[in-house]
Amino acid sequence: MKKLLIILCAILLVTGCGKVPKLKNGQDAVVTFKNGSIAVDDLYQELKKKYAVSALIDMIDTKILDKKIPTTDEEKEDVDAKITQMKAQYENNESQFLSAIQQYFGVQDEDELRSLLALDYKRGIVVDEYIEKNITDDEINDYYKNKTIGDMKISHILIKPVTNDSMTADEKEEAEQAALKKAKEVISKMKNGEKLADLAKEYSDDTGSAENKGSLGYINRNSNMIEEFMDAAINLKVGEFTEEPVKSTYGYHIILKEDQKDKPKLDAVKDDIIDTLKDEKKNSDTTLQYKALIQLREDNKVVIEDDDLKSQYNTMMNNLLNSNKS
Repeated sequence: MKKLLIILCAILLVTGCGKVPKLKNGQDAVVTFKNGSIAVDDLYQELKKKYAVSALIDMIDTKILDKKIPTTDEEKEDVDAKITQMKAQYENNESQFLSAIQQYFGVQDEDELRSLLALDYKRGIVVDEYIEKNITDDEINDYYKNKTIGDMKISHILIKPVTNDSMTADEKEEAEQAALKKAKEVISKMKNGEKLADLAKEYSDDTGSAENKGSLGYINRNSNMIEEFMDAAINLKVGEFTEEPVKSTYGYHIILKEDQKDKPKLDAVKDDIIDTLKDEKKNSDTTLQYKALIQLREDNKVVIEDDDLKSQYNTMMNNLLNSNKS
């Protein structure tokens, strides 16, 4: 879409500097044929109806953000990493990569893709700043009071169901029950005095921690642990283990809390809390990104002079702002 608008602009410019056929009404002709013609204005109106507003928004944001946010090494590294990842998906086949980005991103080459990714990177900064600006002290204090905890020293044993894609639903359920039974047997051994550290190497399907006596070290809410696991660990007292297997997408966990540090002071974790709240807000309300960018354009006094494009823009923004409502 962005490319189409650029092409259209180029057409309009060319009509003023080259030898272009004129129609009877004085308009420049883009195409002529035996029984008719297509004028530049006709092409412009058609493309404007179908594609222009999205391309126009990208052009507006690019002009604003290129001045507002200087390009940094971090941005370049982020864009490079994304392109490297995309190319790897096509085994670094340049032809397939080019075809894919033309189809999915509407760009013509890697340079245009880089510009688009750079724009998304800068938009992300604006969105983060907008959300952070609207996080209140009450929200920070509530999170600190109710969710901030000291680091926990955790060990676990994971029992995975042995399944594969060729299994029937009944066979998979049977494997689930076998894994659950095995996890309960491990818990029984622990209740009888056997140590998780000794059992982990024999039973755990988490090979990484099994080699370290089941230890995951110290973890906290920001440790990228799955929710079921983290909730169970938090609810344990030091020295306790889960007396029922904890089910997750990985299988069944037996979790032991070995130690827990004191809750840190608010000043020490305030920045982490803000980052967490930003992520939570972005995940729970997708309209925040649109609100942030609408505010950016308003702050920069953007006025769309073309009535048709203005109407299309307002309709698009209203639809996006209502997209998170059930």
